[in-house]
Amino acid sequence: MNSELALASLRGLAIGDGFGERLSRPGDHPDLTARTLPDGPWLWTDDTEMACSVYAVLRRHGYVDQEALAASFAERYDTGIDRGYGPGTERLLVQLRRGSSWRELADRDGRGGSWGNGGAMRVAPLGAFFGADLPRVLLEAERSAVVTHAHLEGVAGAVAVAVAASLRAVRPRLGGAELLEGVLPFVPPGLVRDGLAKAARVMGEPAEVAASELGAGQRMSAQDTVPLALWVAASFSGSFEDALWTVVRVADDVDTVGAMVGGVLAAGEHEVPAEWGRRAEPLPGWVLG
Repeated sequence: MNSELALASLRGLAIGDGFGERLSRPGDHPDLTARTLPDGPWLWTDDTEMACSVYAVLRRHGYVDQEALAASFAERYDTGIDRGYGPGTERLLVQLRRGSSWRELADRDGRGGSWGNGGAMRVAPLGAFFGADLPRVLLEAERSAVVTHAHLEGVAGAVAVAVAASLRAVRPRLGGAELLEGVLPFVPPGLVRDGLAKAARVMGEPAEVAASELGAGQRMSAQDTVPLALWVAASFSGSFEDALWTVVRVADDVDTVGAMVGGVLAAGEHEVPAEWGRRAEPLPGWVLG
């Protein structure tokens, strides 16, 4: 277990999240070719806030204590700051605060639970934490996801991102089709896995082509964000900057794709430019205490 590498992944996730959020609104950055950094602070979203809970629970317990994770999600949900939580997640967190059990709420829509990208967006630090212990990565990624996203696709998205981060933690320079092919065997059959297989087939294509083939996050589902995120991480595994500018150019759910890409890349060999770190909102004090 490597809490230091997990923290590095969390920082990369937060920077990717905040950078994506800062540039997610139309007109915020009309000239992408110049790559002029937007003014800070780059405020992070629910992606980072929930990832902080995942990291804090792992650091404290050494595994995903689901009751502790659900309690942290509810406690850290700040109604005074708009972090961009989806309506369904907001309702769930409010119910958790009122004493409901996450187990009773997991299938709140009666269709097997949510297949949104919430489980995947926050899980990269978990993959870095467990590193080479892939059986634990798979088990703990699923445990972390089902607290809010119990659908098979929601879980599959979390597993895929966690495995990608774990592979990068073990082989820091891993990228390209080899990264995607390393993830695929561990993802259960379904739409997320189909998307990842397609992502491997379109390696080398322009990013716009990949986004049109894989989905760019318009539906904010695991299956239309995770394949693109891991395609970007694989395609630009050696450059944090290139990867995140590509996300801004082609993704719809910019902050969440950015969070996944940032977390995966920061789990391996990477260099987050110092100026990016200075402009990003710092992690909350409670996660480092």
